[in-house]
Amino acid sequence: MTDHLSIGEVLSLLQDEFPDVTISKIRFLESQGLIDPERTPSGYRKFYEADIDRLRWILVQQREHFLPLKVIKDRLTDPDAGKGELLLAGGEPPPVATSATDAADGVAPATDDAVQTGSAAAAAPAPSNDPAPAGADADGADDDDRPPPIWMADLARASAEAKAGAAAAEAARPLHADPGPTEVSLTFDELAIASSVTKEQLRSLEQYGLLAGRSLGDDVFYDGDALLVATKAAGFLARGVEARHLRMFKVAAEREAGFLEQLTMPLLKQRNPQARRDAVDLVEELSSLGHDLRTALLRANLRRHLDQG
Repeated sequence: MTDHLSIGEVLSLLQDEFPDVTISKIRFLESQGLIDPERTPSGYRKFYEADIDRLRWILVQQREHFLPLKVIKDRLTDPDAGKGELLLAGGEPPPVATSATDAADGVAPATDDAVQTGSAAAAAPAPSNDPAPAGADADGADDDDRPPPIWMADLARASAEAKAGAAAAEAARPLHADPGPTEVSLTFDELAIASSVTKEQLRSLEQYGLLAGRSLGDDVFYDGDALLVATKAAGFLARGVEARHLRMFKVAAEREAGFLEQLTMPLLKQRNPQARRDAVDLVEELSSLGHDLRTALLRANLRRHLDQG
């Protein structure tokens, strides 16, 4: 039995609680300095219980409080920064350090208070033996039997309360077919890094209405939909396609969204939770069918030209 988890095992551990989390997102959080897992000599990441607790706390702050990464990083570095506002919003203080590495990063040392909860200590997956070059991901996480710190009990209670209201939240869920990585909140510079496009290209995408940020005070932040749009647009931009040419996809999406809204309007007018869930299911089903239909029609149209050669 290992005392750490690989990045793949961490992903499996967290996906039930955070369905949108991906290996890429975990790597991105590391690149931004929010987590710092230990590495093996061959370059594999090793996630211990403290690393998983820290990662879980970060994901909760993004999902429940929509905090930008800069704010989360500040609070990890200085737990007292913005503490009053966070608690008023129903948030939890950041996890305290349990290792010399965390202490060196400026995180307060761990206390001796602990309450047994269903944390990563209960998980005992097999070690990862996948070969990888130096610097590649492989990773491990903590099977330590030490009880978790006291703050985890509060986090567990908050999670339980959130699950208790899941039915009401589901009823109020906005219509969208694929939520994508919505648990992110990025600055303009962070979005450029995460999507691998230049700042000039991002401004061009904004100019043509392909993505838009959300103002918060003097800053502007971008959600997971903006990240997904920028990431997909990057492939076109890398091949010389300009942002103005991509506007046709936005126009087509707006027309399709209007069509689907008309189809679901009879359900939405019933104004009850079950009807709203039925409307969401209908949109998801028709969106999937629409994607397949567009693919088939696109293939048929292109084949006329490609088969001529």
